[in-house]
Amino acid sequence: MAPRTYWHKQGKTPLYPDLIWSRPENKQAAGKLLIIGGHAYGFSAPAIAYQEAIAAGIGSARVLIPDHIKKQLEHFQGPSLEITYAPSTPSGSFASRSLAEMHDGASWADGILLAGDLGKNSETAIVIEKLLKATPHSITMTQDAAEYVIAHPETLLQRPNTALVLTLTQLQRLFKNNKSTTAITHSMDLVQLIDVLHEWTKRCKVACIIKHNDTVVIAYNGEVSTTTNTDYTEETWQIPIATHIAVWWLQNPTKAFQAMTSALVEHDA
Repeated sequence: MAPRTYWHKQGKTPLYPDLIWSRPENKQAAGKLLIIGGHAYGFSAPAIAYQEAIAAGIGSARVLIPDHIKKQLEHFQGPSLEITYAPSTPSGSFASRSLAEMHDGASWADGILLAGDLGKNSETAIVIEKLLKATPHSITMTQDAAEYVIAHPETLLQRPNTALVLTLTQLQRLFKNNKSTTAITHSMDLVQLIDVLHEWTKRCKVACIIKHNDTVVIAYNGEVSTTTNTDYTEETWQIPIATHIAVWWLQNPTKAFQAMTSALVEHDA
């Protein structure tokens, strides 16, 4: 079998040390992240993402949440935090009119994180799809935010500057909805998953981040990196890792794969 030259294994020593040592030294140079998420009955995702963004070294972070939950702000505390509100549906999710606030936030930001807790709402789905099509910004999506791509893979998988931080179950449904001839199974070993993601990301434009047991796999443009990370359970890993990836990516926009991979070493340190 030919050597897997596309597989880059990262341990405690970073694969791309230049990115580690050249991190911004002040907040003004460290970029701006727009975090979108929340609905009336769940908004821990943007709160966790904000805290992780600060830990990852973001210059400033702005959280955009539906105005239905304006009174419930005890989770959002911090001197550099800016909260903005968007129109909500009667059930407390992002309404169609919230697209204007999302565009305003995108014009301010260097990158966008769709952190989750969006809820299942048809208006919100339309808004997210319009945002993805309208803005050229790097967008990282995880938890239920990624469900909008899973539901409409035929167009959104060809969007440049998109990173999907998915569970294996989500990846399985994404492949099925995209009518892939390759099936994703939970019995796959790590090497099988790496080979599948290598081939798949040569055909689509998104980056894909998956946790396989204690290993985080990043695949983009046919290149794959693996990093062992034991910090999180299967229930808690997505938002922290997605946030660190989003921060590192916006700080190194021309080195997406290297930045995402480096974010995991920094995060695991």
